[in-house]
Amino acid sequence: MDNQFRDVNSSSVAGSAAGTAARIKDQFNEKAAQFGEKAAQAKDAVVDFGRKAVDNLDAQRGPAAGTLDQTASALHEQAERVAGAARATADKLHATADYMRNQDIQAMARDVEDLVRRYPGPALAIAAVVGFMTARVLTRD
Repeated sequence: MDNQFRDVNSSSVAGSAAGTAARIKDQFNEKAAQFGEKAAQAKDAVVDFGRKAVDNLDAQRGPAAGTLDQTASALHEQAERVAGAARATADKLHATADYMRNQDIQAMARDVEDLVRRYPGPALAIAAVVGFMTARVLTRD
């Protein structure tokens, strides 16, 4: 009799275990399917975010290029103005060098005297500035 109960108990335990295993398997499959759906949603969200980021960067490319073009044009204009001023200064320096080469000291003194007579105000201002600077240099030592 003990054997009969054991057979009945063991077959009922085996059946119960098989049922529990089947339920666990079903639950696992259900959770795996849910996880797969969540993973697909996450993947779609990441792809959508990447697409939006690329679109945003692409939209910013045009205005950034326009700003760079404007800056380059402004730099070219300023460089041309500076280059023009440098050329004019260089031309004046060449003319001064030629004047100094071609004139003797007495001719230069006559030219300075003539300039002072024609433009006395600016000549006095220049003389004051030169005098002030000379005094500063001499009092420092």
